[in-house]
Amino acid sequence: MIQMPVRAQNDEQAADEQLAALRRLTQRHVVHSHGGRVVWRMLGAGRPLVMLHGGHGSWLHWARNIEALAAQRSVWVPDMPGYGESDAPADATLASLLQRLGGSLDRLLGPQTPIDLAGFSFGGLVAAHLAAVRSGVDRLALLGAAGHGGARRPSAPLIAWRDVVGDAAALRHVMRHNLLAHMLHEPDNVDALALRIQTDACLHTRFRSKSISRAGGLQALLGRVRGTVRMAWGAHDSTATPEVLAPQLAACHPNVGCVIVPSAGHWVQYESAPAVNAMLRDWLA
Repeated sequence: MIQMPVRAQNDEQAADEQLAALRRLTQRHVVHSHGGRVVWRMLGAGRPLVMLHGGHGSWLHWARNIEALAAQRSVWVPDMPGYGESDAPADATLASLLQRLGGSLDRLLGPQTPIDLAGFSFGGLVAAHLAAVRSGVDRLALLGAAGHGGARRPSAPLIAWRDVVGDAAALRHVMRHNLLAHMLHEPDNVDALALRIQTDACLHTRFRSKSISRAGGLQALLGRVRGTVRMAWGAHDSTATPEVLAPQLAACHPNVGCVIVPSAGHWVQYESAPAVNAMLRDWLA
């Protein structure tokens, strides 16, 4: 049997301890909505900030942001329906996901409670849908948002990770490759924490968002959002060319601000957490 190097074992243990500490710090809420349960985590106090994760993700896509933003807000992060601990919608459509997620949000906070929304990747598209129909959304922040219908620029083809489930070493290798191909830019940022978050999220994903994310529709949604919109991408985002996309999306709404974060890939709020946290605090102030 090939043994994992001691340093790698220590890194994995440290990542597990970080995630366990974050789970202890947050409050867990289980909400039943439209025939299934949605699991939410909350930290902080004040005006609610709801943050939605990406496809093949979980609430831990925001692991490096929750505490920083909870210093001035109550931060609410779900496992969206079909991800993590939350039940999958019966018919696996975006409409069903939105119905169950929106219903659980209304049960938690009340349908008229003013909130702000942030969404990453597929979660950005979902957040835009919610902001387009829900009253009281004054601010919408989109990070590497999906649904723009534009060209992608992956650095390498993704490897099918389901083919190696059961082989821990092979799964780590595939996840590292895929994180660099799609999510992160700098190899040193593919650390044990990123690997743990993404591996666990992939293993628990039951909702397939790929076709929804690539179908477009974000531009039309932005035209229906009443509050201010802020958008950010990593300069090396594999899902878009930010300098081309930013002006196109900004033209869809009268109050849009766009930022391109240097030296970061698609998972910008993880790879450049201090910069993104400061940016979000400023936007939300």
